[in-house]
Amino acid sequence: MYAIIETGGKQYKVKEGDTLYVEMLPNEPGETVDIDMVFAAGEDGQLKFGSPLIEGAKVTLKVVRHGKGKKIIVFKYKAKKNYRRKSGHRQPFSEVIVEKIQA
Repeated sequence: MYAIIETGGKQYKVKEGDTLYVEMLPNEPGETVDIDMVFAAGEDGQLKFGSPLIEGAKVTLKVVRHGKGKKIIVFKYKAKKNYRRKSGHRQPFSEVIVEKIQA
């Protein structure tokens, strides 16, 4: 069974047992999170769509760890003005495992 969910403003197609890197969740590692923003769910050729969400459907995720992504360099530059600003950014993420899909 698979489902299309939304978390952190992004949509993911997930199956049970999948490992995902999502936007940082407020839960501690080892805790579970229920996502009720399920747009579609399917199994064996049968696909169920919501309008926009499937009522009563939820996906249970288990938080494995938190971390930061690769560094992105932000460089601002203006020609002939001696203006240069260099900074970096590392986006925080949560690694989760899909435990259960109920649709």
